[in-house]
Amino acid sequence: MLLRSADDRDRLRPCIPGEGVGVTAETDWGGAPSVLRMILGRQLEELRSRAGLTYEQAGEAIGVSHSTIRRMEAAKVARLRLADAEKLLQTYGVTDQQEIDTFLKSVREANKRGWWHTYRDVLPDWFAAYLSLEQAALQIRAYEAEFVPGLLQTEDYARALLSAGNPHSPGEATERRVALRMRRQELLSRPSPPHVWIVMDETVLRWPVGGSRVMRAQIDHLIAMNSLPHVTLQVMPFSNGPHPAMRAGAFHLFRFRAPELPDIVYLSGLVGAVYLDKTEDVVVYREALDRLGAQSAPARKTEAVLGAIRKEL
Repeated sequence: MLLRSADDRDRLRPCIPGEGVGVTAETDWGGAPSVLRMILGRQLEELRSRAGLTYEQAGEAIGVSHSTIRRMEAAKVARLRLADAEKLLQTYGVTDQQEIDTFLKSVREANKRGWWHTYRDVLPDWFAAYLSLEQAALQIRAYEAEFVPGLLQTEDYARALLSAGNPHSPGEATERRVALRMRRQELLSRPSPPHVWIVMDETVLRWPVGGSRVMRAQIDHLIAMNSLPHVTLQVMPFSNGPHPAMRAGAFHLFRFRAPELPDIVYLSGLVGAVYLDKTEDVVVYREALDRLGAQSAPARKTEAVLGAIRKEL
């Protein structure tokens, strides 16, 4: 799992506690805890670099190994200890107490659990990182090859899909997963929601998930969601033939307001996920999305495309 890369320094502007984008839970980019750790880690990396210290020297200052410093900067620690953070700031030459207090406040927020922690009984560990990115994103772009994306599913569609994907799970576990998916969708009705731009293969609309009644209701929901100013839906028709993402399968691309964070691509599998943030990797997926958008039905025609498919159900 890759959540950061030193190769993305072109997107990282210097930022120290108290300057630029704040890193408290009230920030307009979401404040999801693990994303906060990513931002704090990048700030610590920047401060260490400015101070001209190596990982080993930073580790010696707080009595930990150089690998621990690397993990802190890479947001690969479960929690940032307040005492360690404060000592590092002092080691890096941050002396203004207000700046230190602001940073430590952010550390406390970053150590809090996200709302999705209450669903940990049905939530894979690797998907918790996705939820953090989703909650913090400024823009979410995606290509969906088989299913309506979770943010846009109706309850009945989600239930049918989750039941098929987890055939041995008890009914109460399926209902917990449905509830989690519906809770995620509150993101789209909050103040300053992210812009969601989805390109769906026509296959998504042809698979009879839950039967004709469920699919008709799902398409009605997509038509309603497409009317929102922050949601853009496009359909890639069968008639277009091969396209740039035909070998990739579904993927999501996140962009954030916080300048410390690079764009991140999410790729999912049956037992895990990969998060890519190296510039050369992300560019490939971004260009694929651009080409998909150009080849798909224009967004202004999406309602007509959805309506025509609905009539066939």
